[in-house]
Amino acid sequence: MKKTNKVFVLGIDALDPRLLKQYMDEGKMPNAKKFLERGAAQTRMEMIGGHPTVTPPMWTTLATGANPSTHGITEYYRRTEDLDIVAHNFDSTFCKAEQLWNVTAEAGLKTLVWHWPGSSWPPTSDNPNLYVVDGTQPGGPNIGTAEVESELLLVAGTKTDQVLFRSKAASDTNIPCFETGMELAEESSNTVGARMQATEIKRITIAREENVLELSDIPFDIVYSPIKPAKGWESAPEDGLECTLLLSKGLLRRPCLLLKNEAGVYDKLAIYKNKKTDAPIVVLENDVYASDIIDESIKHDERLMVNRNMRLLEIAPDGSSLKLWVSAAMDFNNDAVWYPKSLLKDITENVGYPQPICLAGGSDERLISKCMKATWDRAAKWNADSIKYLAETKGFEVIFSHFHNVDMQGHMLVKYLKKGSKLSPETCQRLFEDVYIQTDEYIGYFMGMLDDDWTILIVSDHGQVCPEYEPEYGMVGGSSITAVDMVRFGYTVLQKDENGNDLHEIDWSKTTAVCNRMNQICINLKGREKHGIVDPADQFELEERIMTDLYSLRDKETGHRTISLALRNRDAILLGSGGPDSGDIIFYLAEGYNLDHADGLSTLDGACGTSVRSVFIAAGPGIKENYLTERVVKHVDVTPTIATLLDVRMPHQCEGAPIYQIFEN
Repeated sequence: MKKTNKVFVLGIDALDPRLLKQYMDEGKMPNAKKFLERGAAQTRMEMIGGHPTVTPPMWTTLATGANPSTHGITEYYRRTEDLDIVAHNFDSTFCKAEQLWNVTAEAGLKTLVWHWPGSSWPPTSDNPNLYVVDGTQPGGPNIGTAEVESELLLVAGTKTDQVLFRSKAASDTNIPCFETGMELAEESSNTVGARMQATEIKRITIAREENVLELSDIPFDIVYSPIKPAKGWESAPEDGLECTLLLSKGLLRRPCLLLKNEAGVYDKLAIYKNKKTDAPIVVLENDVYASDIIDESIKHDERLMVNRNMRLLEIAPDGSSLKLWVSAAMDFNNDAVWYPKSLLKDITENVGYPQPICLAGGSDERLISKCMKATWDRAAKWNADSIKYLAETKGFEVIFSHFHNVDMQGHMLVKYLKKGSKLSPETCQRLFEDVYIQTDEYIGYFMGMLDDDWTILIVSDHGQVCPEYEPEYGMVGGSSITAVDMVRFGYTVLQKDENGNDLHEIDWSKTTAVCNRMNQICINLKGREKHGIVDPADQFELEERIMTDLYSLRDKETGHRTISLALRNRDAILLGSGGPDSGDIIFYLAEGYNLDHADGLSTLDGACGTSVRSVFIAAGPGIKENYLTERVVKHVDVTPTIATLLDVRMPHQCEGAPIYQIFEN
């Protein structure tokens, strides 16, 4: 029997139930508290995820009710024919399980899938009731296909002698005045928001020092410009000052005028297409965030219309210096990941343009709060307004949605909550708290839908942990133990140069095993791998030796083991992992030695009140009010719970069970 007519899945990436409860108890998340009072949850609001605790497999599990060993999305990356090459794992065509949205569409329910980064794109059903927006990467709608240039800083001053573009030159706003000349840097590689669905990457990292790059370390572009008296303008103040903004990696020049207020103090920056134009593209006020600034961008010699956001971070009262942050540029006509394509035009005309994301922050408090957080504030409102507009005007009955603010900002902050960075631990904790307050505002945008008879489920894929101890590895660029450990153990062998020194290339004729994905080790097996040398008869013994060596790893500070569990592929099935799409050995780091998420068991805690567990709360028709259950809620239970609420069949490969304890009657 149908328990509700409309279901909305409010997915928030990396939302942590421990922190959620803490901030709710402290009165900092009032909307989440009201939502819980109107609904039901597990006693600690937690949900236990599968393995690994990372975006593509977990969102796929939430959509199918199947474990990664069944649906086949077993990691952030998938294997290719080469052991040292992997590809992003967002492509729905690799999913072996049926998604619930195909079931609801088949049942005649008009269904929207809004940026779900787990086997949603491309659509796997042509049912006219199914509408899908993106899902090719985790950042936000259109980030992977329509982001045409990355964010940058303009640093202008009277002591700078020429206009210069420097690619990937800084990670915070503490940039010295630039006075000497440099040639124009060549265009850098794509940003983190680049196409991720099928990109292949050489993944094995040999040197440990190469394996420590985190999002907070990623540098961004800088434009240096002189500030000088305005000349050659069609109309400019008599005592006006000018500088130049370079866009599109230096291919576009935008002249700018520094403007005075009535008191004769410089407090605004006007950006023009050229000096002959009467009207500026935008006039920026000091320390005011401005969004949806429409201008051009150049990509592959093609001129595109884009939207950008900007903030004039500072301007000297006498006009002697200024710093301007410019967001990534978004091609708002790019409808490549909208199905049907008409959805994009509908949204841009009635809500606004798809928003960029921001990674500029590093350890600079001003960039984090005034640019990164402000950009996610704007993205949250656009995201919510878009979903509510479609819900109110298009007759949708089922909506699956995803928002990535906690995860992306958390990657910049969570590892510093205990030890600090250039900022104190207290400052890092406050900035991280701000992200949860922002998330509460996002939840608040949808509270009215409960009054419109929507049943809403708030879910996340994982939390994020602050390490108790200093990890000896990095998360970006390699696995949770680097290939240096496999080299030290003798399983991965490096090529040598003419002097006998190690090269950062693998000698496949001598390599028996590699760690090529997070927590996964592959045997270089004859008959299976391109350069296989291990006889299948020797595989069992080799795996035994590798697992024994893994368990021998000890932390230098505590002397404790850093590996909690190592399993053969066949045994990892017990944890919902393993299968033909996983490595031969799957291992998990011990609690306290984890970095962010993805490298440990789905039950672990971190320092500063963090955990890797997920959130589950439900409210609305069919759900008990102000109710808590002791039942253990798992990712695989979400799909059958929704199917039961809507009285539709279970997806074919579903392995979970309805959370019947929270149902009314």
